[in-house]
Amino acid sequence: MMDRIREIILDYVEAEPEQITESTSLRNDIGASSFDLMNIAMALEEEFGVSLPDSLLPKVKTVGDLVALINKNCA
Repeated sequence: MMDRIREIILDYVEAEPEQITESTSLRNDIGASSFDLMNIAMALEEEFGVSLPDSLLPKVKTVGDLVALINKNCA
């Protein structure tokens, strides 16, 4: 799952694949904008067949937060 999440993130931000780990800050480490995060969330929803509530997106700070949110909404 992490590899696919990494690929999706790389579609929206300019970063090296090795920069994207679960501890990577989406805004501070790889410079994702709010627009990037919205697009990433929509792509993740489509890829994993989940619904990521817009109200929770502002709380997502790291790639690990995204993984946890996907896992929570897959259950």
